[in-house]
Amino acid sequence: MATSFLRMGRICCGLKPFQVSVCASWNRIPAVGYSTKFGDAQRALRKTHITRLDPVQRLFLEKIREYGTLSQAAGGAMETGPEFQRRLAEEEAKLQRLYGGRDLTEFPEFNFAEPNLNEFPTK
Repeated sequence: MATSFLRMGRICCGLKPFQVSVCASWNRIPAVGYSTKFGDAQRALRKTHITRLDPVQRLFLEKIREYGTLSQAAGGAMETGPEFQRRLAEEEAKLQRLYGGRDLTEFPEFNFAEPNLNEFPTK
């Protein structure tokens, strides 16, 4: 009810000029923001977003999503040959040699010694 009064400008009767200009700006606010079905409008915008793309963008997004589902099903990179697998194993071995031979997929643990704040340095 209040939104209909705002749109028609009836609330602004008998106000000072500054207040009238503020109320006039209220009239420009779309009533969708005050609606109880505002979420439905947002959902509709998200749903139609992909349909508003040009055909090349739509095809690109579809192919990326298709590749993602296929690579997830395969458990790794798609269409990799034995040469790729060999080079990948060589690089992993090189990194393990460089960084201590630990598991490279595990996040390292850091242990910092607690400083003794009670000691004063002697000069």
